[in-house]
Amino acid sequence: MRVLVTGGLGYIGSHTCVELLNNDYEIVVVDNLVNSKMTVIDNINKITGKNFPFYNIDVCDKDALEQVFKNHKIDVAIHFAGYKAVGESVEKPLKYYENNLLSTIVLCELLNKYNCKKLVFSSSATVYGKPKVLPLTEDCPLNTTNPYGTTKLIIEGMLKDLYISDQNWSIVILRYFNPIGAHKSGLIGDDPNNTPNNLMPYILKVASGELPVLSIFGADYDTSDGTGVRDYIHVCDLAYGHLLALNKLNSGLYYYNLGTGIGYSVLDIIHTFEKVNQVKVPYKIVERRAGDIASCYANPSKASKELGFKAEKNLEDMCKSAWNFVIKNR
Repeated sequence: MRVLVTGGLGYIGSHTCVELLNNDYEIVVVDNLVNSKMTVIDNINKITGKNFPFYNIDVCDKDALEQVFKNHKIDVAIHFAGYKAVGESVEKPLKYYENNLLSTIVLCELLNKYNCKKLVFSSSATVYGKPKVLPLTEDCPLNTTNPYGTTKLIIEGMLKDLYISDQNWSIVILRYFNPIGAHKSGLIGDDPNNTPNNLMPYILKVASGELPVLSIFGADYDTSDGTGVRDYIHVCDLAYGHLLALNKLNSGLYYYNLGTGIGYSVLDIIHTFEKVNQVKVPYKIVERRAGDIASCYANPSKASKELGFKAEKNLEDMCKSAWNFVIKNR
């Protein structure tokens, strides 16, 4: 089976490419390198011992993406490509709507044209907005609090309508919680090109001395210590979930939470990171960030029952592997 991976050199995409290659899938990767690096290709090759075709293109460029379909017989697509920073989406909403929606429309048009109606879509727990009940199940109400989350929710609606219009499609929508950690080799990990928006890469830059202090956005939430609580999942566990999702692509529309079911606060993450890696992370409390919520964690039982998915790695594993990635790449 040949899998088209959009955004395949990014954080989650690269780890999924490793899982795919290690399980004897053929892959074709497209990425515009806005938030990734060419060196990831060599590192995936080193980990797996396998090469793959790569195209430096924007998924929104229909002519360029169609050339990929002309060059390769694609059997299924995993769609990671898209902007993903909550804070930036609040500041630049049109950028997010244009890129995230158009890239998905272009991809689906080409999948349809080339009779490859199988798609795994990278959605997000942000589609649940401010939870009315925890833990979150897939049938909880959907109501976003920021433009990034809204783009994911709109795309989910688009894909639902696409399936209703043509039930030859098979679509799996994966709602990620918060991936952190890195591959055990230390060769790939979360390494954004710009100032990080997510917690762990920010911690890594502070712990390594690249940034002076970690900003904690709000310490007055209704949580155990006042800081935001999230469901953190090891990126390798998340990547493996995509392999399991491919097994469901036999017609139908499916939704799954990929998380651990455990909520950890920002301070929990910092203290665990400091303990397992013997390194200090200076921090300061600043104002809440627009679009953020107090708590969000999953009920992953549906993915467990229907996909056989279970997160294997704990918080200490996540923190150790994330720091190992920094050490190996200094």
